[in-house]
Amino acid sequence: MYLPISLAAAAAAAIINLWLSMRIGAVRQAKKISIGDGGDADLTRRMRAQANFIENTPIVLVLIALVEAARPGNIYLAVIAGLYALGRVAHGVGMDGGALVKGRMVGTLTTMLTLLGLAVWAITIAIDH
Repeated sequence: MYLPISLAAAAAAAIINLWLSMRIGAVRQAKKISIGDGGDADLTRRMRAQANFIENTPIVLVLIALVEAARPGNIYLAVIAGLYALGRVAHGVGMDGGALVKGRMVGTLTTMLTLLGLAVWAITIAIDH
């Protein structure tokens, strides 16, 4: 079975994870910290941004794939996947603080709504069958 929305969402997640990793590496290199966070707040924030991404994204991708398998070709699912990806980028940038700190809240809210929405959708599909 071909699941183009799930495939695109997983690819986007891989790219976002790579970007988050590169942001960590940039701080590590600039501040000469090779292991752990070295007590550096900037590095800790970037590490937590990636960790939070890794904590939430697998279940989102599983739900996207299962919903798509049950309801293929749903444009709403594609929109949800896209909004989730944008929210995770906003969260990553927002974790740096400064002028874009609101991105953290946007990303957190997007993640929570995505998880809740997909969970409810999956439950309704399960009930219908």
